[in-house]
Amino acid sequence: MSKSTDKPAWTRNDALVAVGAAAADLLGFSVTSQFDGNPLGIPAAFALVLAGLTLILRHRHPAIVLTAVLALGVVVNTAGPVSPHFGLSLVIALYTVARSRRPAVVAVAGLAAVPLPSVGQGGMLLPGGWGVLANAVAAVIVVGAALAMNHRQRESEANRKLLAERALAEERRRIARELHDIVAHHITTMQLMAGGARANLAHDPGAAREALVILEGSGRMALSEMRQLLDVLRAGEEPETNPPAPQPGPEDLTRIVTESRLAGMDTELTVDGTVRPLPPTVGLTVFRVVQEALTNARKHAGDSRARVRLTYRPDEVTVEVRDDGTGRRPGEGRGQGAGDAPGSGSGRRTAASRAPARGGYGLIGMRERVALQGGTLEAAPLEEGGFRVAARLPVAPGAGVADGEEHHR
Repeated sequence: MSKSTDKPAWTRNDALVAVGAAAADLLGFSVTSQFDGNPLGIPAAFALVLAGLTLILRHRHPAIVLTAVLALGVVVNTAGPVSPHFGLSLVIALYTVARSRRPAVVAVAGLAAVPLPSVGQGGMLLPGGWGVLANAVAAVIVVGAALAMNHRQRESEANRKLLAERALAEERRRIARELHDIVAHHITTMQLMAGGARANLAHDPGAAREALVILEGSGRMALSEMRQLLDVLRAGEEPETNPPAPQPGPEDLTRIVTESRLAGMDTELTVDGTVRPLPPTVGLTVFRVVQEALTNARKHAGDSRARVRLTYRPDEVTVEVRDDGTGRRPGEGRGQGAGDAPGSGSGRRTAASRAPARGGYGLIGMRERVALQGGTLEAAPLEEGGFRVAARLPVAPGAGVADGEEHHR
């Protein structure tokens, strides 16, 4: 049986809101009761505090919490003479229902919040007069504020999705520029090798054969790269007015590690295995993964350290970027979309809130690049704190040197 992944019933912020609301209502009722010459009794004070403390569960059970607050308000009214009121606990409970429930439930909650806060005041079973009118105005203001916030949140979400789509479109345009570089590079090589083979075919068959072997390898690599890239390109993209950018590779990792150090993050690069040339798209993918991972670490990991490890193996190349995640991330607490997860230490909270589900499209771009090369990407928080990004990219033996050329720079 798997462990439950449900969120906790309440958070520290919920507890602070509940205690604050209980204290504010208790203080407010005590002061107004003193002015009216009717000190607040112990039963009424207890009911006020209990009503505030129920707010600790308002996000899990908003309708039940509102019902409890209204019922305890009736207890306060009947426990002793109190002045007309629309307490802070009731405001928060009604606001939470309006933010999280369907319109029908919100309508019922708003209607209930008009008469019930005045039930029992002055010994009247059915309230009336200016107290009910004041309750109606307060309920309309609270519900209206909640609905306005919901509308604003929907607009923000729509804008976020639009920005994510634009970012993905830009990533695909960048891939299209890279495709232009790669294809032009290989086709130029094939053209030169074909011309050389034709020129040497009659008087130097060995040189012609060598040129044809290089031509065959370059053509195979170009075809493979075209198939990979064309799978994700969209038709009808806007034409680019700027010349295509040069393609970086593993040899440029030292530069971005140095830039990361200059930006204030302690960054270290380790290279294991026998260094060898990689196919241009594989080398570019390695570079982009490290670049994006270090950028995310600088944005979200605060004052931490990052370690980059590039490993060459006979049939693959792996790259790993990890940070110790000692800094605080923005958003939840922090995180591109995770809430403040309770834990047993700052490292665990940091790791939990840095899960890939945060809403960023940087990880989407990395996964897309790695998948194009037939590889896999792992991106997850570490148990001891921090975050790890690791990519495995298959590289056939001899790939990247079949055409005997370096990356197009």
